[in-house]
Amino acid sequence: MADIAVLNVLLHSQPIGTLTRLPGDKVLFAFNEDYIADANRPTLSLSFKDAFGALITDIKPTQTRLPPFFANLLPEGPMRDYLATQARVNPAREFFLAWVLGHDLPGALQILPADGESLPPDDGHLPGSQAHTNEVKHHHNDDGVLRFSLAGVQLKFSAVKEATGGLTIPAEGIGGSWIVKLPSTVYPGVPENEFAMMELARRIGIDVPETVLVPIDKINGLPKGIAAAGKNAFTIKRFDRSSDHQPIHIEDFAQVFGVYPEVKYGKASYRNIAEVIWIETGETGISEFLRRLVFNALIGNGDMHLKNWSLIYPDRVNAQLAPAYDFVSTIAYIPNDKLGLTFVDSKSFQSLTLEQFARFAAKAGLPEKLTLETVQQTVSDFRTAWTDSGDLKLAVELRRAIDNHLDTIPIWK
Repeated sequence: MADIAVLNVLLHSQPIGTLTRLPGDKVLFAFNEDYIADANRPTLSLSFKDAFGALITDIKPTQTRLPPFFANLLPEGPMRDYLATQARVNPAREFFLAWVLGHDLPGALQILPADGESLPPDDGHLPGSQAHTNEVKHHHNDDGVLRFSLAGVQLKFSAVKEATGGLTIPAEGIGGSWIVKLPSTVYPGVPENEFAMMELARRIGIDVPETVLVPIDKINGLPKGIAAAGKNAFTIKRFDRSSDHQPIHIEDFAQVFGVYPEVKYGKASYRNIAEVIWIETGETGISEFLRRLVFNALIGNGDMHLKNWSLIYPDRVNAQLAPAYDFVSTIAYIPNDKLGLTFVDSKSFQSLTLEQFARFAAKAGLPEKLTLETVQQTVSDFRTAWTDSGDLKLAVELRRAIDNHLDTIPIWK
């Protein structure tokens, strides 16, 4: 059994640190001296900065698992099992899963084996297997609009409350890099739901990437054994890739707060997110945050957890609020659903009063006038967009669920 194994961590194709598996199944992340000494170094994560903005270099090893920032790059649940099976890696061994999948991660990050080492014959490598990163390949067929490229960790099961949604896969075609979400086998019409909600958000001024609803029969190279349970797939253009396909670094708020993905609903609140966005991005970012918070409350989206909010680093150093994603009306499937995170002191949609938003502003250190004006303007904009949304062709059940939900929201009345 190999006692020590090393993975190089690259940001924008430049080595910045290492992940080392130590005896006793411990994992240590350490920054390179060159990265530490670079006054103009690109930002990896706010979680590695102290209260004064200085780089944190005294990082304690973790037991069995990767450190939280890196663990959040890996797939969860059934998709982790699926990818681990394809790569013949034990899904519980995150270090080895990163070894296999780390060449294609969200943002501008890569995790690559030191000196091109092959996967060691350890307990992360299933007996009798020959793991390699190209186990799953795309099928090239020019007849389709999109072609799947199953190279990396971007695959996941899109969540309508955990792993009950459809399969989410990166794809190439129709002018760039996309994330494609297949229909759910549990909940009908999720792609159509998300497309309509994202388009509605765009109409009230929220920063929404390009989205397209694509017929399933126009998509080639579906993974073997993965059945599509509907007519359409929801596709969204990747905002962590530039127009010339260069990676742009991002991190979600589970990474920002240094928590593992399984506690994405409980380890922080909307206040915590707002405090970071206000400090890092000022009025522009916090106004956008408030618009999204109000919008998702109005459509009844109970799935806006820590991983559904992200920061992006277009200049490699300074954070901005990343474009919007994963807007789905969950109350259409889960009656009496609640907010994904705590708002002030409650997860109830019915707690959203102007008085509560004033309290929220005070607790998060936000300007009260800006907060309340943004909330009221968003409600007004939503009212207009919702009235004029007939062209979005929402399912009757979805429209009825949102209408009934709106009647219970204090800021709507």
